[in-house]
Amino acid sequence: MNYLWAFVVGGAICVVGQLLIDYTSLTPARILTGYVVSGVILSAVGLYKPLVNLAGAGASVPLLGFGHLLAQGVRQAVDMCGLPGIFTGGLTAAAGGIAASILFGLLAALIGKSKDQN
Repeated sequence: MNYLWAFVVGGAICVVGQLLIDYTSLTPARILTGYVVSGVILSAVGLYKPLVNLAGAGASVPLLGFGHLLAQGVRQAVDMCGLPGIFTGGLTAAAGGIAASILFGLLAALIGKSKDQN
């Protein structure tokens, strides 16, 4: 049943993104930013944690989950260090994912061949 919920919730998040691309004039960058900010807001009001508990990776892997991760990191850092945690918490919580994306991007750039766009 966990796989079903992960598929349904992750798929619904992707469907919303695809509808935004198809039926609005929003650029993919604005949609990406909106998803991350929405994840932070939903986490701040306490609505995203139950969704993660229900859907697991279906809710934590998409961009909404990245916003949730940032918000949780800031919340924990503020509890531990006070006000400076606002600046360090999000980066500390997401450091593994950010490092992995940089590493895999570098590997893809080294392996792939660049092409002239013209």
